[in-house]
Amino acid sequence: MARRDYAGVAVAVPVTVPYQRFSTEGAHWFLGRAVRALVEQSGIDKDAIDGLCLSSFSLVPDTAVGVTQHLGLSPRWLDHVPTGGAAGVMCLRRAARAVQSGDADVVACVAADTNHVDSFRQTLGAFSDFSRDATYPYGSGGPNSVFALITAHYMRQFGARREDFGRIAVAQRHNALRNPNALFKKPLTLEEYMAARPIADPLHLFDCVMPCAGAEAFLVMSAERARDLGLPHALVRGAIERHNAFAEDPVMVRGGWLRDRDELYAQADAGPNDLDFVHTYDDYPVIVMMQFEDLGFCAKGEGPDFVRSHTLTYDGSFPNNTSGGQLSSGQPGAAGGFMGMTESIRQLTGQAGERAVQDARLGLVTGFGMVTYDRCLCTGAVILGSSE
Repeated sequence: MARRDYAGVAVAVPVTVPYQRFSTEGAHWFLGRAVRALVEQSGIDKDAIDGLCLSSFSLVPDTAVGVTQHLGLSPRWLDHVPTGGAAGVMCLRRAARAVQSGDADVVACVAADTNHVDSFRQTLGAFSDFSRDATYPYGSGGPNSVFALITAHYMRQFGARREDFGRIAVAQRHNALRNPNALFKKPLTLEEYMAARPIADPLHLFDCVMPCAGAEAFLVMSAERARDLGLPHALVRGAIERHNAFAEDPVMVRGGWLRDRDELYAQADAGPNDLDFVHTYDDYPVIVMMQFEDLGFCAKGEGPDFVRSHTLTYDGSFPNNTSGGQLSSGQPGAAGGFMGMTESIRQLTGQAGERAVQDARLGLVTGFGMVTYDRCLCTGAVILGSSE
């Protein structure tokens, strides 16, 4: 059965609270900074924000409910989305439906996490029952070992080389150098990528994201409301999500995007070749390559050839992660899953500065989150279009 489309829904006011490698401030502080920026940059009174959709790992023991009290909000619609790197897309989907149904007029979608000396260890220790009980006792703790397994399996099955993943990382660093919010400020060459110290075979240093603290946020409202407020905005053209896809695969080589991409493109009345940029969730390069395949830019197993034949920079033949992504901007916890959303709004509303994709009118954002031993449980994607 075809789902209702997202006609008439706008996204606006992309906010990034500058990332910090370490911070003594908690997630509440970063969330507060993000909401304040939404109010200041939109000109909307805080009381007019009547919906809140939130994601965070380090907010515990609070959820979105506690944040309403902490920040003095009184929404009539509320959601807390615990899907990590998929939460940006999924918060948008829920907020869009709330706006379409009249349950909320203006929804703030916000994600934030802190990072200090012990916070990352605590997050890993409480990540999931599966991780705690089935993998950590055997010494397979944390994401590096998980993605080393997935990367090695992909390389054996499809003939990918480290250089292929390096092309992704190097291109994103090129983009990050034009993003004032990115934590990495030095160029990266393919030779430097190849020579980097090993972390977990076959992963080396520049295959791994750097945890940090920060926040990302945006507003969801009707297109009519955005026009009345004079806000530069993008339109939601289509969106999908999927959980626990392809559970039968021994090790992950595909994600839920593959199951629902035809519906995504049908909603948007567009195809892969119509997109001006793609923002893929990028905790590790192998996942970026899988998404190129699963979203229809090439066939399964052709990801290595695809990156060899395209330039992935903002000014290249296939602009990908034009902000630098998490690999070169940093990974601010759950806010990393919002990065593609805020960057896409900037690209489609003329706010991307030096890294602007020329004449960008249509872009795709993906989500990917909650990884257990050998697979990811949550995937999603949204297509956004220019309002002009």
